[in-house]
Amino acid sequence: MVLEIIFATLLFIKLLIMKLFKQILILFTVALFFWACGASPINNNATEKEAPVVIANERLEYEIIIIDIGFTSFLNSMAKPEGYYSQNYLESRNRAWVLEWNNRARNLSQFDANIYENIVDYQSTVDYGYDVNYKLFNYFLFAQQKYKMNLGGGFRANRIN
Repeated sequence: MVLEIIFATLLFIKLLIMKLFKQILILFTVALFFWACGASPINNNATEKEAPVVIANERLEYEIIIIDIGFTSFLNSMAKPEGYYSQNYLESRNRAWVLEWNNRARNLSQFDANIYENIVDYQSTVDYGYDVNYKLFNYFLFAQQKYKMNLGGGFRANRIN
């Protein structure tokens, strides 16, 4: 009888210890989950530097320099490869977007002067070549995404490319 009481007591203690270990294990797992999902500190001591993108056609003596941070990365990672679009397609998009861009650049009281700093001199009668049209097209896509704007032109809003 005494042996049964001791055995029952030991069994009860064992069950309490197992329950305690189970709770500690659950607590440890939850703590580990939150620690793993937590944000790590970001060291932003270095300023972000990016080489400007030059859009040029030497034959026409035409050059645009884009120094908007993130455009080089966009051009290398998000933009469709050169040759994906026809030059006619790029020119039609650029004509529409240049018109809207220039309208906004002329009305800085209604639009952000930090975005629309310059008027784009793009003439529909001039053949700027594929490279100029490709990079200008992709800059307009990039600007619409970065600044959350829509240049319209009858084209789908919020498009990536």
